[in-house]
Amino acid sequence: MHKTKSAVKFFAICILLGVSGGIIGAGFSFLITFVTKLRLSHGWIICLLPVASLSIVFIYQKLGIQGMGTNDVLQSADKENLISAKLPLGIFVTSAISHVLGASVGREGAALQIGGGAATFFAQKFGLTEPQRQILVRAGMSAVFAAVFGTPLTAFLFALEIVYVGVIHLKSVIPCFITAFSGYFTARLLGAHPERFHLSALPSFSLATVFEIFILTVLVAVLCIGFCHLLHHGEKFAKKVIKNSYLRIAIGGAIILAFTVFIGTQDYNGAGIQVIERIFEGDKDPASISFSPEAFLLKLIFTAVCVSAGFKGGEIVPTLFIGATFGALVASFGSLPCEFGAALGMVLLFSGVTNCPLASIALGFELFSGVGFWYFVPSVLLCFVLSGKSSLYSAQKHKYNFL
Repeated sequence: MHKTKSAVKFFAICILLGVSGGIIGAGFSFLITFVTKLRLSHGWIICLLPVASLSIVFIYQKLGIQGMGTNDVLQSADKENLISAKLPLGIFVTSAISHVLGASVGREGAALQIGGGAATFFAQKFGLTEPQRQILVRAGMSAVFAAVFGTPLTAFLFALEIVYVGVIHLKSVIPCFITAFSGYFTARLLGAHPERFHLSALPSFSLATVFEIFILTVLVAVLCIGFCHLLHHGEKFAKKVIKNSYLRIAIGGAIILAFTVFIGTQDYNGAGIQVIERIFEGDKDPASISFSPEAFLLKLIFTAVCVSAGFKGGEIVPTLFIGATFGALVASFGSLPCEFGAALGMVLLFSGVTNCPLASIALGFELFSGVGFWYFVPSVLLCFVLSGKSSLYSAQKHKYNFL
């Protein structure tokens, strides 16, 4: 009877966490959308990058959460490593600042940190045991991820795969499922719209198609390794050369401002979801598909500079941008439709940088409403294997070597 009451209590907490995560995630999405529109409609705001970015460091120092991030959340889901209750507040505010200023960052880091922080608060509030708290941290990540991205199946699987590569955390299956879908539907009821892209042009199945998809998969795996190494080594190098956090983020902001002025467009500032949308809006008319051949490289550089400098938000949406533009570029050299190459590139690069193949397959299914699903499955698995241990998250633990 005691075990039954404990289980009922825990699942009730999961539902409460999922609803709360949905509310917070929807609010965060609305805020990021608002500040992004504000920046795009008032282009001069980006000129504040070098100075206004100092507020990000100031907020983190005042809250006492310097150096904390997504890796701390992943560690908290695996061992007794409590997340500061101030981390969700800090990442919520500073992500909005980063987006309004035009830093090339995403939203997934914020979603995971907010979800993990909320779960820690619930665990302490309701007196949960340490194993229950660790499970709830995964569930919290799942809830806010689903609410922010509008991909509940992806969020559910992502939370199960993210800590231990190659291992599904079975004890978290039901809690993460509950929080992912309750968070998603709560956000939808509040008016949050999930990201969906229209993919209509699929290649006909042939040996030539299989070969071109294979080449694209291999190239994306190479890109994944380079991208992850650039982010990790760039951040270490920046901290070593410029030890003062205020000076580092100011210089990073000045570099991004200079790049933006030189290029003459803000396409590479912020998350960049509008560029991805342009690719798929032109799928009925190939001539209207809009992207620059160098787009993936520029976004990669912008993102590396911003992450190294200390801007907050995450790297997943920039990853989707890089994958989409790179995939479209590679496809343009062969017979694959460019929008199909973009779709495949997005999903493959996500798989490589997160080491979450099941979540990546689910992402392809949800983002494109199941279109092209059977092309995604084998490609994702191959890219996951070829990209090796490369990852955005240094706290990930690799249980198996697949090569």
